[in-house]
Amino acid sequence: MTVTQQPENKNQGQRTVAEFVEIIETLTQEVQELYCLDAIPWVIGYSGGKDSTATLQLIWDAIAKLPVSKRKKVVHVITTDTLVENPIVASWVRNSLIQMKKAATDQQMPFEPHLLTPEVAQTYWVGLIGKGYPAPRHKFRWCTGRLKIDPSNNFIRDVVRANGEAIVVLGTRKTESLNRALIMAKREARRVRERVSPHPSLINSQLYTPIEDWRTDEVWLYLMQWQNPWGYSNKDLFAMYRGATADNECPLVVDTSTPSCGSSRFGCWVCTLVDSDKSLTAMIQNDEEKEWLQPLVDFRLELDIENDRHKRDFRRIWGEVQLFERNVNGETSVEPIPGPYTKYWREHWLRRLLEAQTKIRRTAPAEMRDIYLITPEELSEIRRIWLQEKHEFDDSVPRIYKEVTGEDFKDPRPGAGYSLLGSDEWEVLEELCGDDAMHLELMAKLLDTEYQYRKRGRRVGIYDALEKCFDTSSRSQEDAIKNAHLKRDLREAVSEGNVAKVKQLTLGDALLAEVNQEESTSDSTVNNWKNIKFKNKE
Repeated sequence: MTVTQQPENKNQGQRTVAEFVEIIETLTQEVQELYCLDAIPWVIGYSGGKDSTATLQLIWDAIAKLPVSKRKKVVHVITTDTLVENPIVASWVRNSLIQMKKAATDQQMPFEPHLLTPEVAQTYWVGLIGKGYPAPRHKFRWCTGRLKIDPSNNFIRDVVRANGEAIVVLGTRKTESLNRALIMAKREARRVRERVSPHPSLINSQLYTPIEDWRTDEVWLYLMQWQNPWGYSNKDLFAMYRGATADNECPLVVDTSTPSCGSSRFGCWVCTLVDSDKSLTAMIQNDEEKEWLQPLVDFRLELDIENDRHKRDFRRIWGEVQLFERNVNGETSVEPIPGPYTKYWREHWLRRLLEAQTKIRRTAPAEMRDIYLITPEELSEIRRIWLQEKHEFDDSVPRIYKEVTGEDFKDPRPGAGYSLLGSDEWEVLEELCGDDAMHLELMAKLLDTEYQYRKRGRRVGIYDALEKCFDTSSRSQEDAIKNAHLKRDLREAVSEGNVAKVKQLTLGDALLAEVNQEESTSDSTVNNWKNIKFKNKE
């Protein structure tokens, strides 16, 4: 089958409106031919933004022109809610999916909208507050895959398993950025037909990008001049973009001499990969009725990734000290790699987040006052991680929730609140350990590990679990770092073949320990376990 080719336009940057209309007509025929070609289901990525809206509208209009008898192949419309989206945009998208589902039924269209969310164990707050992952940064960007990529890819894989193949339709455009243009250029070399190429990571999936050559002003021209087929207002979308632009200007343009508002991007309000959420800040500045969003901006600014070393453990998340070379004032300094947020700061972030949620619920418009910045399911998972994985049996989640909201936390997980150890025992342990934080941590881990194995029918593995407690928490911070340096120096000596240094680092400590042992046992009256058990009988 030969898909209808889009007319070549060598001077694309100066494309006229008439030429653009011709392109839309050609694309409409192309979509129809590709849709009717086989029984492979389509999956359209829809974020509610201008590009994905234009793509979905183009596909919808094209299929709507087909006879009802040919509209048999299902078209899935998927939206991924990361649960930390801009609340205005998240509400817009949810409502549009509801309207889309109704319109598809009324118009006998094969579109099925789906709202996807990450698994509870993979959400942003479970990672940051529960496990203590530091706020994402370019060298540790742990959020994107968990929140955005995995939910959509899992859905597409399910479609492939059920149907053998899938065609993924995206609204990506070459003019979005130079990097995007380079990526799309590489994909062109592997294309199987016009604008269709194999998916780079999903087996038996193909990518279709119908508006890849459109400019931003053409996207807005299409949205403003062609009516939204599922009954949602593209003018409201335009107004939302305009409100998210710093200068509150979003002109409709038909040439390259006039700037467009396409640069205003909506994303996660808590994103630390950018200096600040400019679209959210602009919304607040441009509309007094959106001032209720200010607590989100304040919380985001508090998540400082440049100066957070004091908020994080000196060990990695699995309890080991790892060293790295760092440039300090022009000199190389070997220091521990900072690990997860400490207990104090994890509890601090939870408190601040609940405070922001409580404040927003009081000041937001009536239709937004049931908003969740963190869901009960996420709070339950955080509670489980703190209790079972971090052995913090003081169970502080319900306490913090009560102090901030004034309400009791209703855990959706059955039996979540049952424990023999609690806040009273934690306070006693704190008093006994005094200022020795590592001693407190070790005792808490040992007690809770024993308690967790006490509930099991078989206690296989308890000794390994207890040994792990000693491996990660028996040394003070100073001793643990010193031991890490010793291991590092020993590895370097071995790699260099320096036998003398290896002996110095290994035998030196052993001889020192032996001398100390001899000095401590020189007095025959020492009443230790060995002398009592093996002393000579008179």
